[in-house]
Amino acid sequence: MNQFVSPKKIFHGEGSLSKIDEIIRETNVRKVFLLTDPILMELGVIQPVLQILEKEKTQVHLYTNVIPEPSLEIGNLVVDEIRESKAELVIGIGGGSALDLAKAAAVLADNAGRLEDYLNLSGSKKLINKGLPKVLIPTTAGTGAEVTDIAVFSLADTKDVITHEYLLADYAIVDPVLTYTLPPRVTAASGIDAFTHALEAYTSIQATPLTDTLALEAMRRIVGNIKRAVWNGKDKVAREQMALGSLFAGLSFFNAGVAGVHGLAYPLGGLFKLPHGESNAVLLPYVYDNIWPSCIEKMVQIAKVFNLPANEKNDREMAQAVVQSLLELVKEVGLPTTLAEYPIHREDIKRLAENGMKQTRLLRRSPKPLNLESIEQIYQNAYEGVLTNR
Repeated sequence: MNQFVSPKKIFHGEGSLSKIDEIIRETNVRKVFLLTDPILMELGVIQPVLQILEKEKTQVHLYTNVIPEPSLEIGNLVVDEIRESKAELVIGIGGGSALDLAKAAAVLADNAGRLEDYLNLSGSKKLINKGLPKVLIPTTAGTGAEVTDIAVFSLADTKDVITHEYLLADYAIVDPVLTYTLPPRVTAASGIDAFTHALEAYTSIQATPLTDTLALEAMRRIVGNIKRAVWNGKDKVAREQMALGSLFAGLSFFNAGVAGVHGLAYPLGGLFKLPHGESNAVLLPYVYDNIWPSCIEKMVQIAKVFNLPANEKNDREMAQAVVQSLLELVKEVGLPTTLAEYPIHREDIKRLAENGMKQTRLLRRSPKPLNLESIEQIYQNAYEGVLTNR
């Protein structure tokens, strides 16, 4: 028996941002805590939301102290401010960091303690109360944070998460209009992040027929549109397809889980502050270069996503061709394909591998068990830029 979980309501498509007024009336709130990052304020992306809230005569507490890959310290500042605001509803607008802060703070607003008390790896407390209702609105086509119950925080040398059903959005709004102003590199990194969500969900040991269907459709839309979205950001069709692909990927990985790529990406973000999407992108081909023999049948199906010709190739050769396509996809959207392109040195690999091993929540979903030796080899290959499992 399988289950599938999602937010109570998901609005998507161009113009879906206007549904905020319906949400305000449905929840009958008068005090809203609006969390976003300062760049979105400068770009005017938040203005339509503020206009809707003003029209509904809603009091707004605006918070813009959001930074990428937030620390627990930043998260706890949000928790303190949201508690003091006496807000009745939280709206988070932005990338994954903003949405993670919004959902964690909305829940902690009505629970005792600090964020570190509820971390997956080291926390000692359990969430008791559901917290404030949440509206999550992504401005990137990538993280899927609007449809998951996970909030990620940066620690000294890795990352950890708070995960609980209470963090799940009450309403998710996916309006591609909000992605039109994304620069090429952010579009590329968030798009590869979304693709990685779908791919890892598809090959997860917890995959189901429902998550497989969503994951394949997500990969098809992303592969078919990411290069157009990156190199011609005004292509509205590509932007809409990327937003929908990211939504499908988010629903898929929330229910099936991600695995080795994300698990090994966390130390890159923790130790070297690499953006999450780029951490996934630089590791993606090398993780699958290591694990493809354990998910070969699904790799053959992924070959169809890339429109790879069979040409009398056997399943092993098709799987290897998919791995090569992953590397080429990352390269074609302009992202680094080796760890050596970042301020990372060969002597850092052992520490990365040791920290990667700690991500047991993610690694246990891998179709191939990953031990310290194989993890170290993945980082080594990613540093050198070589595919070895032939």
